[in-house]
Amino acid sequence: MSTSSETRETTPTDTDGATTDTTTTTATGTAVRGTRLTLRAATLGRPDAAALADVDLDVPPGEILTVVGPSGCGKSTLLRTLAGLLPALAGSVEQDGRPIGGPAADRALVFQEDALLPWRSLLANVELPLAIQGAPRAERRKQAAAWLERVGLADRARQLPHRVSGGQRQRAQLARALAAGPRAVLMDEPFGALDAQTRAGMQDLLVEVLHGTGATVVFVTHDVDEALFLGDRVALLGAGRLGAVRDVPRPRERAAHDDPARVALRRDVLTSLSI
Repeated sequence: MSTSSETRETTPTDTDGATTDTTTTTATGTAVRGTRLTLRAATLGRPDAAALADVDLDVPPGEILTVVGPSGCGKSTLLRTLAGLLPALAGSVEQDGRPIGGPAADRALVFQEDALLPWRSLLANVELPLAIQGAPRAERRKQAAAWLERVGLADRARQLPHRVSGGQRQRAQLARALAAGPRAVLMDEPFGALDAQTRAGMQDLLVEVLHGTGATVVFVTHDVDEALFLGDRVALLGAGRLGAVRDVPRPRERAAHDDPARVALRRDVLTSLSI
């Protein structure tokens, strides 16, 4: 997947200057376009408990935006609003300039809990969004099998979720989220329950399987290092506000962990979040 600056340089524009969607093709042959997600002066939360106020945020097509902040700062509220599960209390929340009025198949949501259906095999779980789209049985089985192979679970396709490890369930959930070719993938601390080694492996896998999909990603995490590894930009939440959105130097490069610019940004993020 390209970085945010690359996306802005290569994304075509229409006659009035608005950015249009890019189109790419996944390894399974599915055409996917990234999508623009925008909040303007948005107040988010529930009527009796607003979590975030006056949020202005623009996520261009194909970008990976990571979101960090202390517990209870509104990270999950932001994600659920973009997913269409919570309406904005004020302001606007849009996808490609159109109001988000509810959930949609082109915005996939990935939770920390794997949320796989326990009575369905991993293959059948990955097939599910394709079945909802009306894909023929043979085609959806072929695509589901291809995605399970991409995430290293080809030999576990017939297993039920309780028969595999937590990391393997998260791999299956990732395959299910991407199988139907969503234009946006919204991830709510998906690796938070995993041990450090498995978590690092899942981060690398996410980068690998997202490459070439064109999908826009908003990734919520409480882990600053994870945010700085994955994100083209990192959004900082705290005290009911969006504090800042910072460009990340050399995203998705393990060797950049000790880069002076990355070290300085990490220090600034930790200071701003009072962690």
